[in-house]
Amino acid sequence: VLIAIGRDACTRNIGLDTIGVKINEKNGKVPVNDEEQTNVPYVYAIGDILDGKLELTPVAIQAGRLLAQRLYGGSSRKCDYINVPTTVFTPLEYGCCGFPEEKAIEEYGKQNLEVYHSLFWPLEWTVPGRDNNTCYAKIICNKQDNNRVIGLHVLGPNAGEVTQGFAAAIKCGLTKELLDETIGIHPTCAEVFTTLDITKASGQDITQKGC
Repeated sequence: VLIAIGRDACTRNIGLDTIGVKINEKNGKVPVNDEEQTNVPYVYAIGDILDGKLELTPVAIQAGRLLAQRLYGGSSRKCDYINVPTTVFTPLEYGCCGFPEEKAIEEYGKQNLEVYHSLFWPLEWTVPGRDNNTCYAKIICNKQDNNRVIGLHVLGPNAGEVTQGFAAAIKCGLTKELLDETIGIHPTCAEVFTTLDITKASGQDITQKGC
């Protein structure tokens, strides 16, 4: 039995209350604004201690670097906590970047989104005859912004490698049209994102009959 209990924010006994820094009493984490500034203007917080932010080491490193540049280097760049490529390294990997579908609906409204999705069959699964409808790819597009891709999700082999590559494209403003114009490398798992043509709203069957 594996129990994932998460991390404990040890903030209650370090004197934050003495200087008036507020914490979330439920989890001990620290609320901040979009510049990692707490309610006390001269106190900043970064990393896993942030309330509502991702608990990922690369995120903390990036946020710390950008904070230092803003405080001492005259920069104005802020950490992007939305377009963060993330992977769950389960036996069948899951990777994502950008908004989950539920959060995208909250942010933009369902009527302003188009979701494209498909099941797919990795080449290495064809010889052993593994289920050809286990892997899944999905993108979420903002119709009001030139169908810009605001969420990408993939369940399949090497999902982390696939997600890392597309994350850079998403940061550059990837759109559905650009994906459609991209020539896929055949036969790869990532290729599926260049051929997505079934929308979730259409209700069409996305099961695969072959490779």
